[in-house]
Amino acid sequence: MTGWTEAHDDDWDPFGRPIFEDDSTRALSRVGVVDVGSNSVRMVVFDGAARSPAYFYNEKVMAGLGLGLAETGRLNPAGRSRALSALKRFAILARGMGIEPLTCVATAAVREAADGPEFRRQVERETGLKLHVIDGAEEARLSAQGVLVGWPEAEGLVCDIGGNSMELAEVANGQIGRRVTSPLGPFRLQMVPGDKSALVDHIRTVIADLAEKMGSDHDRIYLVGGSWRAIARLDMERRGYPLTVLHEYRMGPDCVARTVAWLEKADLEALRARTGLSAARMELVPLAALVLRELMQGFHPKEIAISSYGIREGLLYEQMPDKLRRRDPLIESCRHAERTMARMPGFGKKLFAFIEPLFPNAPTERLRLIRAACLLHDTTWRAHPDYRAQSCFDNVTRANLGALSHPERVFLGVALLHRYRNSRAGSPMEAVFALLDEQQLQEAEILGKAMRFGAMFSIQSPEEAGALKLYPKKKALELTLTKRGAGLFGEVAEARFAALAAALKAQPRVIRPEPGTG
Repeated sequence: MTGWTEAHDDDWDPFGRPIFEDDSTRALSRVGVVDVGSNSVRMVVFDGAARSPAYFYNEKVMAGLGLGLAETGRLNPAGRSRALSALKRFAILARGMGIEPLTCVATAAVREAADGPEFRRQVERETGLKLHVIDGAEEARLSAQGVLVGWPEAEGLVCDIGGNSMELAEVANGQIGRRVTSPLGPFRLQMVPGDKSALVDHIRTVIADLAEKMGSDHDRIYLVGGSWRAIARLDMERRGYPLTVLHEYRMGPDCVARTVAWLEKADLEALRARTGLSAARMELVPLAALVLRELMQGFHPKEIAISSYGIREGLLYEQMPDKLRRRDPLIESCRHAERTMARMPGFGKKLFAFIEPLFPNAPTERLRLIRAACLLHDTTWRAHPDYRAQSCFDNVTRANLGALSHPERVFLGVALLHRYRNSRAGSPMEAVFALLDEQQLQEAEILGKAMRFGAMFSIQSPEEAGALKLYPKKKALELTLTKRGAGLFGEVAEARFAALAAALKAQPRVIRPEPGTG
């Protein structure tokens, strides 16, 4: 994540005491939230308020609660029945998981409908769940907090589109600034009278008012909401993009314009079949695409970024201790993975210390990825040996990790692939490698081969067995062995050391201890 900086207190050290071991954080295990939106009703159970959300349970029903609200002023009867049925199920599931009470929020549809209060009473009477109806400003705040879960250093504008409204929130320096709500949800736009030209004029007028209130000088807009994610998935399809991970997917103004124009002429049903989008979601895509096009023209951002985190994650963020909020989501998630899945938890820190001399001039952003790779290097050991390299790559490139761009995902994936495999030639993941340039691929290979050597050189502490030193000008890689290390430096270790030197385009040099020395 570009621009990541570390805090100054000792507790921030990425290899310090894991914060999820604190009692205050452990007490938040199994946090359940329900989001009753205009289009969908979703229950998410997080496996504790760890800095990078772990989804223990996730279920969504496309209820369409707000369909027709702009015309009737009331909740959609069929949607109301579906939503109530879903909430009854969620309440039972929560009790079965030992999660009570659930935190339940309702947004535009329930807060604007004439029968919203009656629906809330019915829900509480029949399910025991209390719906907290939030206003537009609060909805914007929670969505922005959700973005901060994934991007602690997010700076720009958060735009959350729902069925009946669209919220904007300013975010910078971990703080949320101006917030505003608007009637630009697709359900509401379906009720705008007139032809398409009249609809576009309406959207343009609302966007101009939003730009006046929020300012149009934001370089990046973070998009939250199912309709935005659907458009991003369709953009991937148009471009033939090789990594179908929506979180942190980026689009520029030209890309958005081309995709919106493409969608206007495309067979949406065929696209839906190819991308796996639901019929209910695809029905709203054309309207959301018009809003996105006008949003780009009204605010002039340099790029947009898709966020898979929103209100639900914002509610989780609300419950995090402040010191947990300040942690690096990537490192926390990788450390938790090592703690629960590696053969020897804690070895990642030792491995990092051993190979760090190979990267003397690496910027903070790259060292952060090296730390993450070392923590993850042994987390797929249970996979069959023939598939460990692919399993490593798949896990990291498609994992639910925050604060990690797509190129960074691939960098980690390639490094971990080389942790288990000397060559990446013939990999079924070759198409994804295109997200990195040749230099980045080479650097990832070096990291992977450094881990491959260090991890087997000494299974307890490679630093106690020897020390690495790179001489770039002399093009030499030096390994100074201790007496113990000399005994560990067998045939396989020697071959892997030579492979590492070759990746560095350096000559391997081994310094053995003098007889009688330690």
